Amino acid sequence: MSVARSFGQFYPVASPLHALDPRAKILSTAVLLLGLFFVDSAAGLGLVAVAVVALVAVSRVPPLTFLRLLRPVAFIVALTVFFQVLFSREGETLFAWGILEIHEGGVRLGLFLGGRILLLVSAAALLTATTAPLALADGLEDLLSPLKKLRFPAHEVAMMMTIALRFIPTLYEESQKITKAQAARGADFAEGGPLSRIRTTIPILIPLTVGAFRRADELAEAMESRGYRGGEGRTRYRELRFRQRDAIALAATALVLAGAILL
Repeated sequence: MSVARSFGQFYPVASPLHALDPRAKILSTAVLLLGLFFVDSAAGLGLVAVAVVALVAVSRVPPLTFLRLLRPVAFIVALTVFFQVLFSREGETLFAWGILEIHEGGVRLGLFLGGRILLLVSAAALLTATTAPLALADGLEDLLSPLKKLRFPAHEVAMMMTIALRFIPTLYEESQKITKAQAARGADFAEGGPLSRIRTTIPILIPLTVGAFRRADELAEAMESRGYRGGEGRTRYRELRFRQRDAIALAATALVLAGAILL
């Protein structure tokens, strides 16, 4: 069953977003990620959020599946909102109890930063969910190819980034298996204080790290046995072609981002 369960996993389905040139999607995502840091209003974030929701609908990735991609950052978002609400002293006081005070500005800022993080992760997740790993590597290498004149290893960097993205869902699934195996042996990950919970993660991290190194060795041996020797002289089965629809996608991203910044 080919379902994207975690961040970085490709969801194979026919859609207008899947058909776009990977270079156009990479550039659009990069522009959106950088531009989000210049959006400083709730209305601007709302406009970007509407655009992201529309893109998810166009991508034909099931909404529940896409929400699972955001699950790893839920804790970071909640922590960001919590600290802003707890420690910000801007605006009118909404609640006060002893030394604990909650201000209107803190709530607004916390929700704003949490929304920005969600949009950043959503844009990156949409890229990896609609772009096959091989196409992503080819697109990155092509965009970095002008740097080859400066002896920059464009092919190797693109390959490393793609392999890292490819292994995110694999390592996540393996961590879930290790956690269930440890729980079946009597390990309790829910009780105790913060230090106790950190100690209980050691039986998960050690086998996960060993498994990651083992997978890396297996991958290196498989690539060498198939004659992989880097990007020199390498040909592609499918050549990348930048079409009119790719230019329209880039222009639409720039327009949405400009509108969000102006708002």
